[in-house]
Amino acid sequence: MCGIAGLALKPGATPDPAVLDALTRALAHRGPDGHGHHVQGNVALSHTRLAIIDLVTGDQPLHAGPASLVGNGEVYNYRELRADNALACATGSDCEPPLHLFRRDGAAFAETLRGMYAFAIHDRASRHVVLARDPFGIKPLYVTETAQGIAFASEAQALIAAGLVAPRLRSTALAEVLQLQFTTGAETIFEGIRRLLPGETVVIADGSVVERRRRAALPEGGPESIGAEAALARLDAALEQSVDLHQRADVPYGMFLSGGTDSAAVLAMMARLNERPVQAFTAGFDVPGAADERDAAAHAAKAAGARHVTLDVTREMVWQHLPEIVGAMDDPAADYAIIPTWFLARRAREDVKVVLSGEGGDEIFGGYGRYRSAMRPWWRGGKAMRAHGAFDRLDVLRSPPRGWRDGIAAAEAEAATPGRTRLQAAQALDVADWLPNDLLLKLDRCLMAHGVEGRTPFLDAGVAAAAFRLPDALKVQNGQGKWILRQWLARHFPASEPFRKKQGFTVPVGTWIAEAADRLAPLVAAQPGVAEIAKPDRILPLFRAAAGKREAFAAWHLLFHALWHRRHVEGIAPQGDVFGYLAAR
Repeated sequence: MCGIAGLALKPGATPDPAVLDALTRALAHRGPDGHGHHVQGNVALSHTRLAIIDLVTGDQPLHAGPASLVGNGEVYNYRELRADNALACATGSDCEPPLHLFRRDGAAFAETLRGMYAFAIHDRASRHVVLARDPFGIKPLYVTETAQGIAFASEAQALIAAGLVAPRLRSTALAEVLQLQFTTGAETIFEGIRRLLPGETVVIADGSVVERRRRAALPEGGPESIGAEAALARLDAALEQSVDLHQRADVPYGMFLSGGTDSAAVLAMMARLNERPVQAFTAGFDVPGAADERDAAAHAAKAAGARHVTLDVTREMVWQHLPEIVGAMDDPAADYAIIPTWFLARRAREDVKVVLSGEGGDEIFGGYGRYRSAMRPWWRGGKAMRAHGAFDRLDVLRSPPRGWRDGIAAAEAEAATPGRTRLQAAQALDVADWLPNDLLLKLDRCLMAHGVEGRTPFLDAGVAAAAFRLPDALKVQNGQGKWILRQWLARHFPASEPFRKKQGFTVPVGTWIAEAADRLAPLVAAQPGVAEIAKPDRILPLFRAAAGKREAFAAWHLLFHALWHRRHVEGIAPQGDVFGYLAAR
């Protein structure tokens, strides 16, 4: 996992060294182990390296004939690609096989890759630049078009820091963040900055995009005919292969462990595959009554023989570091899970450089409660997902957010392909936007802030092929999701108690905000980014009531936006605790 950036300019234009240096500096936290440049004619590539595989010869850019590559992420099946395609590689890097495949297959080079990746390849022979992103969107890539051509980077903030685009906000995207906590589709919150979509490959010639193609994350078609026993055997093989591939590293690795089924399955398979004890990290909170699964995680860790580190995230820690945490989220996802994820990554970095995590389990196996509602027709109480926003009926915003559900509606239509059940369509909807633009964005930014690589073995082509087209009844039974995964755990890791009622993982931000309301609310209300969207006299009552669930979400979204706007629109670097940062002028 690293940072990449570059320029693909129009004929006659020359990359500005100052711009390239600014892009590289802005991504330095993603690659603390080194950096490299490739500049040829009107094209420039930049790379900041977090060394995980091939520590000696894996520096980038990589070169083969007339082609040069920079990459962010990992291609887990790089050994198989080398062997199956008889590739003559000069390094042991996992990113070199894709470069040779590109020379053979052109823009179709990524079809057989298994992993998380964002690549930029310069082909001097065709004078093309090719950008590609993995099908689940685990690794990010952002693009902007300027008068001179196209620029790209692993983080949107790098394009702004290099002066290539101004931090002007799109009103519809801001409405999405306020109501949904994330943005949808290709357009980001910043005018002029676009995401490469998950699975998208684009070809750039003479500073303009001339070709686009997509690689799907999920298999097409409705449920297949398969029984529980055959499904369990297939799932066991797919999980074993995926976790084995995701453990490939030349540095120490561990995992994030909650008390839920997803991380328990990762732990069980890691324990099966490793001779040494698995290193596991769990976070909890110091608020009485807060949902806290540390006891369940500790029980599972002991049963698996894991070395278990628990971290107590306190109110004081959060107030001290929240400006830094929100500051890491240049592409805003107002998910309060960024708080424990950031602290876990900071602690994990003391012992490991790679962590496996359970993101994607709910989407692949049908775990969310909203899926069970979406399975029912409207006349039986079913309802569309994300039909209501965080600020509905709270009378806090100056005007009702407009268009905030347009992106979700478009994705709903695209997800409901012929043959898919309601459950499959709901899963596909989350895979399209919620997963890459919230959960995976959170994981990427919070871990890269500390130079830690996050890996997600559920988000693998083999696991998706084994699980997504299972009959609905093997995903949801008796009002409980992820039935097949729970059955697998019951057989292979019963100590995880897979059928116990899920406690849930929540962050007590509402309690913390309510306790500090009288001090915090005036500071938030005074922020330019908040003053233009919210009624100032409604913020203090909202914050005082933040112990309530609905009020907590809205208050957190306003606090997040105040900190995010200060950092990424006003350009004020985080310094001091949340109160000092918001008060500074």
